[in-house]
Amino acid sequence: MGRISFSCLFPASWHFSLSSQVLPRLLTPSLRQLLFIGLVLCLVGLLYLLLVTGKGHASWIRKENHFHRHLARVTDVDATDTSNPNLNYGLVVDCGSSGSRVFVYCWPRHNGNPHELLDIRQMRDQHRKPVVMKIKPGISELAKTPEKASNYIYPLLSFAAQHIPKNKHQETPLYILCTAGMRILPESQQEALLEDLRTDIPVHFNFLFSDSHVEVISGKQEGVYAWIGINFVLGRFNHVHNDGEAVVEVHVPGSDQQEALVRKRTAGVLDMGGVSTQIAYEVPKTVSFASPQQEEVAKNLLAEFNLGCDAHRTEHVYRVYVSTFLGFGGNAARQRYEENLIRNTATRNKLLDQHIGESAESPLLDPCLPTDLQDEIGPFSQRLYLRGTGDFDQCRQILQPFLNRTNETQTSLSGIYQPAIEYSNSQFYGFSEFYYCTEDVLRMGGDYNASKYTQAAKSYCATQWKTLRERFDSGLYASHADLHRLKYQCFKSAWMYEVLHSGFSFPTNYKNLKTALLVYDKEVQWTLGAILYRTRFLPLRDIQQESLKGVHSHWRHSFSFVNNHYLFLACFFIVLLSIMLYLLRLRRIHRRAAQHCTPSSVPWLEEGLGSPTLPINL
Repeated sequence: MGRISFSCLFPASWHFSLSSQVLPRLLTPSLRQLLFIGLVLCLVGLLYLLLVTGKGHASWIRKENHFHRHLARVTDVDATDTSNPNLNYGLVVDCGSSGSRVFVYCWPRHNGNPHELLDIRQMRDQHRKPVVMKIKPGISELAKTPEKASNYIYPLLSFAAQHIPKNKHQETPLYILCTAGMRILPESQQEALLEDLRTDIPVHFNFLFSDSHVEVISGKQEGVYAWIGINFVLGRFNHVHNDGEAVVEVHVPGSDQQEALVRKRTAGVLDMGGVSTQIAYEVPKTVSFASPQQEEVAKNLLAEFNLGCDAHRTEHVYRVYVSTFLGFGGNAARQRYEENLIRNTATRNKLLDQHIGESAESPLLDPCLPTDLQDEIGPFSQRLYLRGTGDFDQCRQILQPFLNRTNETQTSLSGIYQPAIEYSNSQFYGFSEFYYCTEDVLRMGGDYNASKYTQAAKSYCATQWKTLRERFDSGLYASHADLHRLKYQCFKSAWMYEVLHSGFSFPTNYKNLKTALLVYDKEVQWTLGAILYRTRFLPLRDIQQESLKGVHSHWRHSFSFVNNHYLFLACFFIVLLSIMLYLLRLRRIHRRAAQHCTPSSVPWLEEGLGSPTLPINL
């Protein structure tokens, strides 16, 4: 005897026994020892709480936000679940000069956090295609028949209505925004077209639509919306940033606070189309002006707005500079250049009694065309024959006067005001011609390096046209590069370089320009920025509902992470308490057993002899 046996039949049959000699030391600790063990275990639990739910929680939140942003970009190609009752929808119709397109957007219910914006993304159909439809021509073609405007727009809205659940139509905002094509019309014709839309659309569709939802937007508004859309996709409006992410100090416009706000650095936008060039970037600090006239001009180029739903919060207040330069696009610049060649050559030939450029046998030498490329420009009566010499540096020098620079400070193309850019702490994305010039032929799209770019451009310009054609026929250039790109790549390379470095004054060692066609493999339209800005007040309802729930709102919001750890700690302390109570119970049992022992049993306790087994079944 002299042993205590333990046995259990559930969940598995097991049995073991302890010697009575060991029992007093293991299972009958003193009260002081129990308190000490409990204190140590409590300290371990508190340390876990601090490390995991303190620092760990903050880092997890950052990681979760980053993960969800990344996940949204990746899974944005999934079909939209229209059966989700918490999904909201919105429509933007882009009425451009050549046609109109409807974009359908969707977003989940706002999470109630006033620091965050709506998570808007483009809706995708069951085939994972973006829900977009385009029609031609532009709405401006109906200027003389404005009563047909609603019939013109009907197919777009009907298409969108088929993709949005019918029970959601009444709460789906619809915005019809017209751009360049409508801007050039007289105001009376603009208003006649808009009035027809305002009158007839509510008759045929049940969308959330008011008179202010249809308008002609300015080039400045369009530029701001494009800037918002790109930075939203890049995640620059999420102000929870990880270590190593670039930040910027911002003096919030209209704020009385003395301290600068530190938040994520936003990206500037450079966009060179065929006709115009545009630049847009945040101006984080208060700007000064060289003259009252410059200040007056700046008012039309600086946009100050709040993207947040609460006008009293300043974390989403931005000051953005936007300027559009007509005639500075790649094709428009080439046209101006050719017109200048024709005019100057005709004048020189007349003064010097020469016939340069009047025939293919005596062509005018053009340094902006590839070597030995022959080209003809101008109308038949002023036909001018060119032959390329492929001199990139000379081409750049010839193009500099076309920038219309002035000697005034803080100006860019055509002497237009431009606030100072902190190049050491900035980032820009270059779209359209900035991308085509670097990628289509030179195959250098992505991170821009001025030195490597000029070297590649020089090499291209100096290459014989015959060799370039052979490379083109062999498929060595981008799939969408054509002969027009091949012919004018030398000119456009020089023009892009001059606009960037001489016009906008970017230093040649600037390292933070990325040329791109897409952002995260998606085409980002200005319409995304438009709906984000115009629906910015919608989260107020959800925020108010969340605030009414008080503490429970926060508990539920953080349940997915924090509650797991609290649950672990609760289980930990319950197990700890159970062990302590069990040990105390064993201690009482042992004392009771010792008190009932006969004197003859004392020797075997002291000598470690066998004793009768005391069964304790669990």
